[in-house]
Amino acid sequence: MLCDLYTAAGESLTGTPWTVYPRPQMKRDSYINLNGAWDFSVNYEKQGQIRLPFCPESKLSGIGKHYEEGDLLCYNRTFTLPEGFNRGRVILHIGAADQRADVFVNGKPVGTHKGGYEAFSYDITDHLKEENMLQICCFDDLEDRSYPYGKQTLNRGGMWYTPVSGIWQTVWLESVPEVHIEKLHIENRGYSVTVSVEPALEGTVTVAGLGEYQLNNGSVTLTPEEPHLWSPEDPYLYDFTVEAGQDRIESYFAIRSLEVKKVGPYQRLCLNGKPYFFHGLLDQGYWPDGIFTPAKPECYADDIRMMKKLGFNTLRKHIKVEPEEFYYQCDRLGMIVWQDMINNSDYNFLRDTALPTLGIQKLGDKNLHPNPYERQRFLQCMEATVNQLKNHPSICYWTIFNEAWGQFDSDSVYEQFKKLDDTRFIDSTSGWFRQKKSDVDSRHVYFRKVNLKAGEKPLVLSEFGGKTYKAEGHVFNPDKSYGYGGCETLEALNDALVKLYTEEIVPNAKKGLCAAIYTQVSDVEDEINGLVTYDRKVEKVDPAKMLPIAEALQQAMEA
Repeated sequence: MLCDLYTAAGESLTGTPWTVYPRPQMKRDSYINLNGAWDFSVNYEKQGQIRLPFCPESKLSGIGKHYEEGDLLCYNRTFTLPEGFNRGRVILHIGAADQRADVFVNGKPVGTHKGGYEAFSYDITDHLKEENMLQICCFDDLEDRSYPYGKQTLNRGGMWYTPVSGIWQTVWLESVPEVHIEKLHIENRGYSVTVSVEPALEGTVTVAGLGEYQLNNGSVTLTPEEPHLWSPEDPYLYDFTVEAGQDRIESYFAIRSLEVKKVGPYQRLCLNGKPYFFHGLLDQGYWPDGIFTPAKPECYADDIRMMKKLGFNTLRKHIKVEPEEFYYQCDRLGMIVWQDMINNSDYNFLRDTALPTLGIQKLGDKNLHPNPYERQRFLQCMEATVNQLKNHPSICYWTIFNEAWGQFDSDSVYEQFKKLDDTRFIDSTSGWFRQKKSDVDSRHVYFRKVNLKAGEKPLVLSEFGGKTYKAEGHVFNPDKSYGYGGCETLEALNDALVKLYTEEIVPNAKKGLCAAIYTQVSDVEDEINGLVTYDRKVEKVDPAKMLPIAEALQQAMEA
């Protein structure tokens, strides 16, 4: 069933939107959701009310407008805590706000956060009263390219999309004991899993089906004799609880191995010890009525199920960090995620797109984007992204730089990234401008036949395809469309996809290709190259034609 989108300014949404628990791998039973109607002002002038967690540019927010760069967007609401809620400390969480957010409780400043894609939180206990005024003021200047911005642009069109400002994820409260678990770390290395907490508290970890284990200096490593391995075909999750002091959290982990092995003449990406073809799609994470945020969290599961129905096992989350609900659904339903970092700095069409597409793909990057402040801000965002998401077992692959957007000294950045997480595959330079250090040889191919030669590293086609079909009545911009190779009918699109995979991708898989990421899951604004329309109302592709392709790709790996 397709997700019900395209609500007119969100009228069909009643009550509090997005009440799903925002942090599924670290659950407590103390939870107050602050989504819904907030008073909204711009430069201290009242604009009425806005509906969270939707950005003001979206229909679902009730605003539907992008304000001037540098305007101050202020969100205000009151709240009272239920009797007995406060167990010692009260924490305010904000899933994401673009770009800078200043937070005040009862007129007192409690913190400032910079960066539009990661979660942040503040202990607000000492500022609380019986009735409380919460104010979050956001400042967004897309012209300041030092902030990671992804595909946002002031002049949207083509492969660049409507900008987002202010709060775009859930705002919520939880209460914790005075001494509590501040961070939970889950590291799956091979067929072992290490669970650790910060601070290093003593306590127990109880795993469903495995038993109870003692934390030793805040950590325990589990190596089941016969582990139930996670894969897209069998996404098994181990539920567990951690009890430390008076605190208790619920979580889950998975066990799966990732490694590069030589199989026959080729280096292969292996899942659970066997060569595995990562048959995937580019997933931009945009929605017609919510832009960055779908109308309902269930929309993520709907997208994942649609793509699995077509035989795909991988989504490349393209230059966007999602709410953790997305990754939870991938963990639960069995969808591998390739996670991109978010680009900052300038973009140059000639250098970054036109010339490389024509084949000029060699360029040293040590002196690219040399601004030290912009470089440091990218690295900070990279570290925050990895630390926020690395507990999710569905994430098997990280992409640092995409098509030279913001790329700099990628060999050095690769080494820094390995210190953050060396348990997954790392793609330093997706597309072109390859340097020395990367776990894969990552290529993009548009406008020509896919004919690649495997070398010393596993060969990955991290973008290709992009064939278009305009589904009348289901397009964002009837006057302009964007993509790579038009099809006049659904039948023509399906035939073109079958031909592309059977004549180009499957033969390359037999010659060493380990993964192929087709562009893309859905249409996005002007782009009409999705396998479903932007509103998710029309599925363009026939599963009966696509499923044999998935089987052929995996068989090519095993040949």
